[in-house]
Amino acid sequence: MKVLLTGVAGFIGMHCALRLLDRGYQVIGIDNLNDYYDVALKEARLARLTSNAAFSFIRAAIEDRPTMDSVFADMRPDRVINLAAQAGVRYSLENPHAYVEANLVGFINILEGCRHHGISHLVYASSSSVYGGNATMPFGESHNVDHPISLYAATKKSNELMAHTYSHLFALPVTGLRFFTVYGPWGRPDMALFKFADSMRAGQPIDVYNHGRMIRDFTYIDDVVEAVIRVLDKPATANPDYDPLHPDAATASAPFRLFNIGNGQPTPLMDYIGALERALGSSASIKMMEIQPGDVPATSADTSALHDWIGFAPNTKVEDGVARFAEWYLDYYGCKFA
Repeated sequence: MKVLLTGVAGFIGMHCALRLLDRGYQVIGIDNLNDYYDVALKEARLARLTSNAAFSFIRAAIEDRPTMDSVFADMRPDRVINLAAQAGVRYSLENPHAYVEANLVGFINILEGCRHHGISHLVYASSSSVYGGNATMPFGESHNVDHPISLYAATKKSNELMAHTYSHLFALPVTGLRFFTVYGPWGRPDMALFKFADSMRAGQPIDVYNHGRMIRDFTYIDDVVEAVIRVLDKPATANPDYDPLHPDAATASAPFRLFNIGNGQPTPLMDYIGALERALGSSASIKMMEIQPGDVPATSADTSALHDWIGFAPNTKVEDGVARFAEWYLDYYGCKFA
């Protein structure tokens, strides 16, 4: 099996690549190593992959159409996992064009490559951000997602629509995964857990938005990877019971599926911070802040459809997952907390 994996130097990308290589698959990794966050961390992730002869790396942006055309034509992958994207809700307020280029132009290049080169399954990253202003908890894949509150969310919703179109027109099996606040070792420095640890290490207060009244469905990385790989193994199929008079947004008459990848255990932000303090053996100084534009106060995933499809749903306890992150963080930075 030969898998093209975009965003391979990213948090989820590296972990997925390691799992695929452990299976004996060939992995073609693509990443542009942009400076949205620490490039040295991305390079350190790549270093964990490059010693494996079954791994090949191409430094490129998925929005680079000629390069992507060549990758599909020359490398001839069997399946594709598209994790490359411009991430971050807040950054989309500052640099919207980056989201259009990577998340829309880049994604059409992926879809075209899959269409013209007989890809048997495309699995791509969506986001829990698509639920936007939806207040019905827990979020279900059949819920309305027509009210995004950030450009990032709008691009991810667009990806789902684009994927459905290609599935319908070209019978391309596509599965979109709505990730819910992924965390763990080798995580992203722009995410809350990493930022909190950085601030605590520097002896600075941590910024806590919405005065701490935030709830998130924090999802541990190993659970996410398990779900991604199991989904990859089971290509999307058409729903034989699909009724266009009563449409289900998560399925279609084409080989199209959408799944939440969440822990199903929404956790108050202050409890998350408490778990980090215990894991690091240090107390945080907290600076309460107003909620930021584009943020939602709460997320919670209904993962019953995922479990029905692959027999698995994330379930790692936050206390355990945060402890594993802290262990990695202390080792990676060679630091101690007072």
